[in-house]
Amino acid sequence: MKTSKDNVADNQEPFFGYTLSIISGKWKLLVIYYLSKNGAVRYNELQRMIGKITYRTLSSTLKEMESDGLVHREEYPQIPPKVEYSLTEKGKSIWPIIQEMCQWGEQYKEK
Repeated sequence: MKTSKDNVADNQEPFFGYTLSIISGKWKLLVIYYLSKNGAVRYNELQRMIGKITYRTLSSTLKEMESDGLVHREEYPQIPPKVEYSLTEKGKSIWPIIQEMCQWGEQYKEK
């Protein structure tokens, strides 16, 4: 038999699942971190900041994040082509959560 506590968990699960789907993956939090710290960034700059990420992986991660409304892709009509990535308001709203995660890590990381 389900308790009222079970019902609360059932009601929250869709929101929890949605949040996880938005930030899940090895690279999404790093992309949010670097875009939060640096503003609009070109693709190659972002790839250098992150480090060990392949072209294909970064490309698919950015496309996913753009589709989820976290990242804005701005293409400038010039030669050579210039594309910059930045966080949308929705993407920026995740930054305080990441800051809390960093503080938690600082507090509990074994020294």
